[in-house]
Amino acid sequence: MAVIESIEIMRDEMTRWRRDIHAHPELGFEENRTAAIVAQKLREYGLEVHTGIGKTGVVGVLRAGDSTRAVGLRADMDALPIDEANCFEHRSTHAGRMHACGHDGHTTMLLGAAKYLAETKRFNGVVNFIFQPAEEGIGGARAMIADGLFDKFPCEAIFGMHNRPGLPVGQFAVRAGPMMAGGAFFDIAITGKGAHGARPEAGIDPVLVASQIVVALQSIVSRNVRPVDPAVVSVTMIHSGDAYNVIPQTAKLAGTVRAFTHESMTLIESAMRRVVTATAQAFGAKAELDFRLTFAPTVNDAKEAEFAAAVCADVAGAGNVHRNPNLIAASEDFSFMLEKVPGCYFNIGNGAGEGACEVHNPAYDFNDEALPLGASVFARIVETRLSRA
Repeated sequence: MAVIESIEIMRDEMTRWRRDIHAHPELGFEENRTAAIVAQKLREYGLEVHTGIGKTGVVGVLRAGDSTRAVGLRADMDALPIDEANCFEHRSTHAGRMHACGHDGHTTMLLGAAKYLAETKRFNGVVNFIFQPAEEGIGGARAMIADGLFDKFPCEAIFGMHNRPGLPVGQFAVRAGPMMAGGAFFDIAITGKGAHGARPEAGIDPVLVASQIVVALQSIVSRNVRPVDPAVVSVTMIHSGDAYNVIPQTAKLAGTVRAFTHESMTLIESAMRRVVTATAQAFGAKAELDFRLTFAPTVNDAKEAEFAAAVCADVAGAGNVHRNPNLIAASEDFSFMLEKVPGCYFNIGNGAGEGACEVHNPAYDFNDEALPLGASVFARIVETRLSRA
């Protein structure tokens, strides 16, 4: 396995960085400590550092040679509002917050690559190291873009990676075209007519209306979306009523939609509006749908996906690169960056077998064995793409 030797030497140092960040998790747009650590280290390495991009985002710029060609490398920094169940020494020191998705590891891998590339400068061009806030559904990528990310730091291509539990350490998964689903959140407000629980004829029951809407929504994917276009509609919350003997006035539903194309997402939204409005009207109630696209589908450029796969194979060996992995129904807001600049988002193995834990789980932890691998791939992307040859 061709991990870069000088990055391998940094293994213990990178592990300390990662565990420190893990112990001090910060939610989206609150990554002040993490951003300060990132900015300080980048300055120590001699990079040009820009802070406050998208509120708490950081961009480090490294130049070598005389070429103006530029590549972007991105890592996310935010944590999740979860109580950590782990008992190891570097567990979260903040109740209700933890790095349950591995962004501490992603940040560390990119810092390791930055340190190595700043020391060696075996490339000709510009590298933009993008440390993004607020990936977990609150718009960090769009905030950085709105702040002029690609106007100030133009890139011919951009690359990001995410750890994948269940995939062995030392393996990578790269897919051309759609990689991860776009995601939307929705809220449905239903207004009926409150009444005594013993006199339903005097009211309009919003609980009944909500129940019918939940059932009807399940027909959208099965009877409107093409069977070859994967999509999901999930109602995840139902709230109504406060007493045993009162038919409430209102009910609320909420949930998420996932689809791999904008066309499918638009179709589902349109069908939801029709179903919600018509179902409520059929019972004499009213209902309003608030539908919010939170993540675009993550779609990799075919050429850049092939390039990224080749670099991963260089580091890990061709047999350790899965070039056509399954689609992932989860979402990622790196997708918005990919809509502006061609690039590739891929997975790095976080470990399989007993003890492996999915992301967004209170027992999750990033696998430090993956740190030198990820940093090496980031570095090789730059050295290969911006070769001095």
